[in-house]
Amino acid sequence: MNVKKILTALLFFSCIIVCQYSYAQTSYSNIKVDELTDIQVRQLMQRSEAAGNSDQQLEQTAASQGMRPEEVAKLKIRIEKIRKEKGSPDAKAVSGDDAGRSYDGADSTRNGRSDFAEKSKAELKDALEDLIPRIFGAELFKNSNITFEPNLRMATPKSYIIGPDDQLLIDLTGDNEANYKLLVSPEGTIRLQYVGLISVGGLSVEQAIAKIRSAMSGTYPSLRNGRTNLAVNLGNIRSIKVTILGEVTKPGSYTLSSLSTVFNALSASGGPNKNGSFRKIQVIRNNKIISTIDVYDFLLKGLQVGNVRLQDQDVINIPVYQTRIEIAGEVKRPALYEILTPESLEDVINFAGGFSNMAYTAKIKVLQNTNKERRIIDVSADDYTKYNPLNGDKYVVEPILDRFANRVEIDGAVFRPGQYELEKGLTLKQLIQKADGLKEDAFLNRGYISRLNSDNSLALLSFDVSKIIDGTEPDIFLRREDRVKISSIFELREEYKVDIKGEVRTPGVFDYADGMTLEALIQMAGGFKEGATPSRIEIARRVKNSDARSISAKTAEILNVSISPDLKLQDSTFVLQPFDIVSIRSSEGYQVQQQVRVEGEVLYPGIYTITRKDERISDLIKRAGGLTVLSFAEGASLKRPGAEKKEIKEGLRDGNGKLVEGKTSGTSNKNAIDKEDEEMQKMANLKRLQGTGVSDTAQLIREVKILGSDLVGIDLIKIMKSPGSKYDLLMEDGDVIRVPKQLQTVKVTGEVLRPTNIVYSPNKSMKQYINGAGGFTYNANKKSAYIQYANGSVDAGSKFLFFNNYPVVKPGAEIFVPKRAPREKFGVAGVAAISAALSTLITALVLILR
Repeated sequence: MNVKKILTALLFFSCIIVCQYSYAQTSYSNIKVDELTDIQVRQLMQRSEAAGNSDQQLEQTAASQGMRPEEVAKLKIRIEKIRKEKGSPDAKAVSGDDAGRSYDGADSTRNGRSDFAEKSKAELKDALEDLIPRIFGAELFKNSNITFEPNLRMATPKSYIIGPDDQLLIDLTGDNEANYKLLVSPEGTIRLQYVGLISVGGLSVEQAIAKIRSAMSGTYPSLRNGRTNLAVNLGNIRSIKVTILGEVTKPGSYTLSSLSTVFNALSASGGPNKNGSFRKIQVIRNNKIISTIDVYDFLLKGLQVGNVRLQDQDVINIPVYQTRIEIAGEVKRPALYEILTPESLEDVINFAGGFSNMAYTAKIKVLQNTNKERRIIDVSADDYTKYNPLNGDKYVVEPILDRFANRVEIDGAVFRPGQYELEKGLTLKQLIQKADGLKEDAFLNRGYISRLNSDNSLALLSFDVSKIIDGTEPDIFLRREDRVKISSIFELREEYKVDIKGEVRTPGVFDYADGMTLEALIQMAGGFKEGATPSRIEIARRVKNSDARSISAKTAEILNVSISPDLKLQDSTFVLQPFDIVSIRSSEGYQVQQQVRVEGEVLYPGIYTITRKDERISDLIKRAGGLTVLSFAEGASLKRPGAEKKEIKEGLRDGNGKLVEGKTSGTSNKNAIDKEDEEMQKMANLKRLQGTGVSDTAQLIREVKILGSDLVGIDLIKIMKSPGSKYDLLMEDGDVIRVPKQLQTVKVTGEVLRPTNIVYSPNKSMKQYINGAGGFTYNANKKSAYIQYANGSVDAGSKFLFFNNYPVVKPGAEIFVPKRAPREKFGVAGVAAISAALSTLITALVLILR
């Protein structure tokens, strides 16, 4: 029973020790936010943002890891201050949805969110741990990439002390040849054939070789004259027991190789713990301190001073540190350092690798502990070698100010704008000379100096540039951070341009230059097109002094000019002014060829050029040789796409007015088609709104395409019988006349049970064709059915009383039955509305009848 209680108590205290040790490793209660530098806080914020966490999550994690509430509040204030200074927004946390989007399935999403949250939490903990100062050298014995295992394949050290269980390899070469593998006995002896027992225990290898040579000389006389050589080496290495105690991470006894040194033992035990000394590690042998090791010699210089080879039953003692300080801020290795008695602040700076590039080296702030409270001391650079560090000191090396002590700046119309050194007595004129003087376009009437007042508020000081340069006005002495601005005349006025439009090869907007003539501008625009007239050029000029109160006040001045067609230089050239708009007109009677196309059943189909302004369809059919025997004149159609569609499909016109195939860029072509589709979509949406509940947008777009077709319904039979009549249309550029063969089918589409092509029969009506396609569907809009004929014309049915009058069907026609708008359900609200209306009507009738 007592044994059980004892074991329970031991287990309880072991748990307490483990918990305290874990808490000591991960507790953040010792973090003081006031002692953190802005760089440390910024790094913490950056790592938190990189992990996808908000500032609030960072504060919550700090509190959950043991940071005191008052320090968490201070951390919040510091973060808000830094964000306000930099003008950066608050960090936003990554939502769970975003975190899980890269996973497929609900379970994967949940797992993704969980993994992301755990990863973010771990990264926040790592960022907080960076705020806890590291003990310099602690990573040496905890880094798995650094090993101090002895090299067992090296040559036998002469100073190695032989002990029991060592194996000696004895080789004789020369007149005598022999080799022996001998194990040292527990008594420290070896038995050699023909020689006897030799005591080698406790001897170094060098001493053992001499003793073995002396003992073997009687048996092998040639060892004395050198005709036989003796070599003694170690075979198998024995193991030794070493005890490591004190402030060590894993104290205890360790079995090591007999070639092991102190560093091998420290690596096996994890090195000193958080209270252990790195500078006074003691090796005790036979109750005497034989070596004291300073790990800093190895860390800072690479020297293994005192790293002796261990022997069996050696003891390594790691005492507690006596003086430990912290250095933070602008040094290369901020950490906790252990200081010995004679060392100064200068040594601490050297331990930390010296100052960083941005360090303020004139003074270092020391946060020092007294018996009652803390205090702060400023140590100047002259006293670094005199100041002796005290236990618990924290040295803060601040960054230099982000400002210049002797900077002035000049910008604008000088040859070398930029920043310059503020020399003693530097004046404005001297600074302009340093910048290689003024440019030719400098505005000489006024410049200004942007100057900081004593309270850092901004002040502007104006000056006359020309008078400063001439010396007729007193020069101005410059101050630190003065910014001189000398403007260019071009910065103070609207950019001068001229515009040319009309019959030139490259119309557009051009930069204005003094003395620019009309002929020069036309030359810059690529010259006249072939159809341009140089005798009637119009220039529109801005009016500067118009009467604003007059209704008929001029808004522009119009000038008509004639110039030489070959742009020759003349005495009376017209000089342009800024913002002139030049318009080049076409010559009277100049006409670009216009072309049309005839397709289908004519004798000579192809492209034809319009020869007269009054040329008609009948004239073009005659030029094409007339109709063939198989032609279906009743189904002939005229396609008139218009200028814009023609240019999109067939290309742009060149300088001579001819269409150039493929000249239209892919971007403009795409934009034009997209614009057309957008307009159709708008029309379809409008029709959907007009027809309540209509949802078939594709069908509506099709209807819009039919309604917006560029086909013109013509009657070629009447045209050929009565040339020049109102049916015989005048031809236009881009027209396409198509004469089909005899058509024998009628197409039925839309809301029918089986859309199909049906053989044409003159005796069938439109209703019969629809019945031939299966009849109407349940949601067909019967009264809106229409027919499109082969020539492009469209006709719809009409209704007289209770009878539907359908249009005549012709060969090649297409019958289309649209969809009926879905009817709204008659719900409770509809019943209530009708009931209310009926009750109101009945009440009104009762009142009237009374």
